Amino acid sequence: MLFDTHVHLNDSQYAEDLEVVIQNAKEAGVSNMVVVGFDRPTITKAMELVETYEFLYASVGWHPVDAIDMTEQDLAWIEQLAKHPKVVALGEMGLDYHWDKSPKYIQKDVFRKQIRLAKKVKLPIIIHNREATQDIVDILKEEDAKEVGGIMHCFSGSTEVAKECIDMNFFISLGGPVTFKNAKKPKEVASEIPLSHLLIETDCPYLAPHPYRGKRNEPAYVKLVAEQIAMIKGIPLEEVAKITNRNAKRLFGIDC
Repeated sequence: MLFDTHVHLNDSQYAEDLEVVIQNAKEAGVSNMVVVGFDRPTITKAMELVETYEFLYASVGWHPVDAIDMTEQDLAWIEQLAKHPKVVALGEMGLDYHWDKSPKYIQKDVFRKQIRLAKKVKLPIIIHNREATQDIVDILKEEDAKEVGGIMHCFSGSTEVAKECIDMNFFISLGGPVTFKNAKKPKEVASEIPLSHLLIETDCPYLAPHPYRGKRNEPAYVKLVAEQIAMIKGIPLEEVAKITNRNAKRLFGIDC
């Protein structure tokens, strides 16, 4: 059974056919998913979903692009939600230097505050990184994020950076890009990083794997990610599914 560690079923793109999407996932062998909330509306919707569906879990946090909008009240709300039995992580959080909505110094401050909160509530963190690798690694070290660990979400960096993150108690999560023909780095990571440190995800509705690239992604397609990793490693799909599922449940504290 497959565990999709990063979905946005709380996105409006699923408003019309959520039940169909969930059924597709089940038929593809997806047993569990983590719905990621990253601002007020998406966190609220994520919590509604996990209350409705037994096999869904939530991660709550504040996205770096919108860091400028986060208030102390929002942080206190996230802390309160962290007590919910189906909230298994904080995030996605991190740094995003591609968009310029939130100044870098504000992104860094909000990132640090969420790491400290995660350590307080004893939950792992889910890291969003776009064009900010070195600053993210530096902050994780400075804030001793190793204490809680977490996930390098939709990892696109080098094997060397992956190993550095693993040393800080983080799992490397691969998504749709590992299936792209010219995605050299994700394929190298899939080849060189032991399965014991890998997770799989879709980041749906974004980053759909081949042959659906450019279309709306959905959790059922996480099987294509797992198949690609299995092919690269020369092992059965069942082994990838079993070990990444076990990794996710151990990280999130979900009883197997």
